[in-house]
Amino acid sequence: MAASVNSACKPSTEGNPLNTTSFQKKTRSKILSIPGTRPSVQNGQLLVSSGVTSLDYLLGGGLAVGTVLLIEEDRYDSYSRMILKYFLAEGVVCRHELFLAAAHDHPDDIFQELPDPILDDVAMYKPVEQPRLSCDPQDSLDAMKIAWRYQNLPKVQSALASSSRFGHYYDVSKTMEPEIRQAAKCHHFYLAEHPSQSTATHSLMLHSYSALLKSIEEVINREGFQVAEPMTKPRNILRIGLHSLGSALWGDDLCCRDNPKHSHALTTFLYGLRALLRTSLAVAVVTVPSHLIQNISQMASITRLCDNAIALESFKGSERETNPLYKDYHGLLHVRQVPHLNCLASQLPDHKDLAFKLKRKQFTIERLHLPPDLSETVSRVSRVELEGASMVTSSCGSGTKHLDF
Repeated sequence: MAASVNSACKPSTEGNPLNTTSFQKKTRSKILSIPGTRPSVQNGQLLVSSGVTSLDYLLGGGLAVGTVLLIEEDRYDSYSRMILKYFLAEGVVCRHELFLAAAHDHPDDIFQELPDPILDDVAMYKPVEQPRLSCDPQDSLDAMKIAWRYQNLPKVQSALASSSRFGHYYDVSKTMEPEIRQAAKCHHFYLAEHPSQSTATHSLMLHSYSALLKSIEEVINREGFQVAEPMTKPRNILRIGLHSLGSALWGDDLCCRDNPKHSHALTTFLYGLRALLRTSLAVAVVTVPSHLIQNISQMASITRLCDNAIALESFKGSERETNPLYKDYHGLLHVRQVPHLNCLASQLPDHKDLAFKLKRKQFTIERLHLPPDLSETVSRVSRVELEGASMVTSSCGSGTKHLDF
């Protein structure tokens, strides 16, 4: 096909003996155009939005098609489940096909909890205005009374946002209307509907994971999501959401024992899943209860088998929940791994101190900024407790927390 296109674009030299040059105009290769996608400016990879604009910015513009995003769940699976619903809701709005697998809740119940899209949103990124110094001496004195050492510093932009719009916004206080949700084509895998079958042959993969991988492969082949599939119809994206893999509900003892019997079951599944996605127009989001996995090396192997990896550390039920230093946030976000796609060096986030918070209608990820200084009314004992709880190094009234990659 490429040869025929090149030959069609090549200028003819017959009948014109003066035109003996071999110069050919370089034509730009045709980029696959699918609604809800855009090419990456770093490596040209096709991207889709995760549904959270701040997470797209953190991951280099979005999720690359053919990759796996690993989300290490928080202890109560509140915010990781919310990001998964954002991911699925973005697929509904972009008319992508969905595949959701779960072992505890029925996938249909999760579909009914998708946030409501704000289709007429006009929220755009706006640069932060630099503070202007007043010429009035009285105003200058008032500013110095507040904080003389910070008056010449620019305001810090804590929100993660890009100048180009990608994705949609959602209202988490409302659920998506049934008419919008039913317009999307959804496939589901509920473990209770796939009873376990005893096999005589020894396999590293559990039956639950084997049946799940087979179901995903059948959908990809049947619906034409293979990259090598002939373009007989408009191409589309398959969004795959896998909830709480590695838990005991999937029959896996990875979270139950220090030396699990099925220690390689989840890693074998992820290896097969990533190989399957590499040749298909699909992207997957996998959540894993990492706080229940005691074997650190096992969790490291799971992370390496995914392209993107983030961890959510919720303040709920911890001392930081009542700590005034973190009153504006609901948890910390750690970037474990970034993808290496079509490049020698991956793009690292420009900021390592990240936190998330759930507003009244929106879930956002921001740069973590602690208060510059404590009030003079705070007692000496309170200062020591807050400094010990923050676990950050203070220098000139600012704090920095080093996150792991």
